[in-house]
Amino acid sequence: MELIRTVDAMQAHADAARAEEKTLALVPTLGALHEGHLALVRTALEEADHVTVSVFVNPTQFGPEEDYDDYPRDLEGDRDTLEALDVDAMFAPSVEEMYPYVNDAALPGPLAWVSVEHLDEHLCGAYREGHFRGVTTVVTKLLHACKPDVAVFGEKDAQQYVIIQRLVEDLLFDIDIIGVPTVREPDGLARSSRNAYLDPDEREQATVLYDAVTAAEDAIRGGEQEAQAVVRAMENKLAAPDADVQYAEVVDANTLQPADHLAPGQEVLAAVAVFFGDTRLIDNTFVEVPRA
Repeated sequence: MELIRTVDAMQAHADAARAEEKTLALVPTLGALHEGHLALVRTALEEADHVTVSVFVNPTQFGPEEDYDDYPRDLEGDRDTLEALDVDAMFAPSVEEMYPYVNDAALPGPLAWVSVEHLDEHLCGAYREGHFRGVTTVVTKLLHACKPDVAVFGEKDAQQYVIIQRLVEDLLFDIDIIGVPTVREPDGLARSSRNAYLDPDEREQATVLYDAVTAAEDAIRGGEQEAQAVVRAMENKLAAPDADVQYAEVVDANTLQPADHLAPGQEVLAAVAVFFGDTRLIDNTFVEVPRA
């Protein structure tokens, strides 16, 4: 596996693979790889001849009070993990490489941003100002640097997944976006790098997120068509002693706008965000409303 640090070297590497008529896949990550990430990598290995995994903790998607400085980083461990899976390239650029003008004294960057309107108005976007603008900007940069035919994202970050799909469609990228279902611990908790922040009591209580989205699935598949009734079912499951609920919502899966009455055949996204101390966790599920 080749470790690549610069955009120029990454583009040259991708061009060489394309010259050999290989299909290319990209798995963008923040690093600190766990089994959820590895499910994305395995999917990429099935979909393409050549797989690049990017490892970059992107500062522009973190708010000023969020955990950018403390976010888990394990570049050497990630490298060993990816080599064991026979990944072709690991792209691990610096902040200065991805944002060349970030330290420009006269006019510090970035000045150019990529944003997707309206899809960030609810769910996480309502509470993390600028987060998705940072995500869509860095994903655009990664797509240009790595030149994939296919990019693989986790459905655990469902709002991000929908936004990236729309980004690629609206800006005419010739790239297929593939989603991989959430990977869970045996007790249902969604795999996340931030799970490491939880103390034992919080970790035990954190399964209420899975209980909540499962309750939403059960309610919708059982015939419930009023979104607020589904929300109440989720909220009832989030009553753990240390759980500070940020949101429990049901939105249309395509527009990410709030749903009121659920229509037969409509796909919706039921989602929750909960704090345990300073640790924010999310979970969600895509559900198709049963047809009559």
